[in-house]
Amino acid sequence: MSQGAIRTVVAVMAFFVAAGAGVVMFGTFGTPDPDSGVNLTGANSIAVILAVALLIAFVVYALIEKLQTGSFDSISRQFDTRTVVLMPIAIALNIVLGQAVGAALKLPIYLDSIGTILVGALAGPIPGAVTGLLANLLWTYVVPPPFHSDIAAPFAIVAAVIGLLAGVFGRVGWLRPRTNASGTSLVVGGVVAVAIVLLLAGYAYTRFYGGDAVPIVNPENTDTLFVVLGYAVLVLAALAIVGFFALLFVRRDLTVAYVVVGGVVTGVVAAIISAPISANVFGGVTGAGTDFLVAAFRQGGSDIQTAAFQQGLLSDPVDKVVTFFVVYLMLSAMAVRSKARFPQGEQLVGRQEGAPA
Repeated sequence: MSQGAIRTVVAVMAFFVAAGAGVVMFGTFGTPDPDSGVNLTGANSIAVILAVALLIAFVVYALIEKLQTGSFDSISRQFDTRTVVLMPIAIALNIVLGQAVGAALKLPIYLDSIGTILVGALAGPIPGAVTGLLANLLWTYVVPPPFHSDIAAPFAIVAAVIGLLAGVFGRVGWLRPRTNASGTSLVVGGVVAVAIVLLLAGYAYTRFYGGDAVPIVNPENTDTLFVVLGYAVLVLAALAIVGFFALLFVRRDLTVAYVVVGGVVTGVVAAIISAPISANVFGGVTGAGTDFLVAAFRQGGSDIQTAAFQQGLLSDPVDKVVTFFVVYLMLSAMAVRSKARFPQGEQLVGRQEGAPA
């Protein structure tokens, strides 16, 4: 096992030990408010415990690297000036889009990870994780209304893992353009990508909008700002769909398949982590458009734990596929020189753009 793998495994173990000890020794869990459905006591408790556990894991990782190599190079090289400047912009993007979707639209997605995945892809797993963690904590404890969210902080650990996975996918070249792919590979990759997208879209539509009519635009929202942002998000989603088919069939970009698979993997992992938090802290009711899914699964006979997990397995892969693809479009629009200057930039530049094979 490599040195990097050793410190990663030990850090993950440290996180679970610290999180478990924190829940047992310091966890304070009340009951959800009957009106809002938000359990502020439990939300604050789990947010602090998981954030501290993640900090302990990071310290353990850094200490082991120091013992192994005598430096913190693998961490410090991910935080260059460009990364530090990009992170607050990415955090703001997460909060604005995430709050707009939650307040103005009735969609089984969140779109609150675009900035996190962008930082992870460009800079690395650790900046991606930090961006996700800080975005959710600031969203709850610092950002004022109308962009404030009571429920974001407990899911900070989920956001951190999303950023971590985005950094890994960026590092191994999954977000590198592969235009003008050969016929066979393009057909195989294209079939896989289109099949996954159509299955996710069809399943999401039938479960979310089937039966009782659910409006796409939230009729209860009267805030003009969020109405405008909501329609902007719908336009963004439409452009992502157009871009998906354009890259696949016009540019013959095989990376579309990698992006789709990366989004599904990230979504499944996010669902596994977030479902227990949603069920145990919020009773499955977080105030988002996805609450409708939890209620539908409960009506179908599922208990709260199962319903929250079923909702996550539906919403999170759909959301992360859309989010990863939006980020890929953003990366494709960036100048090659701009991408290459970030810590992981070379892994995001395609062969036809001058990168090594």
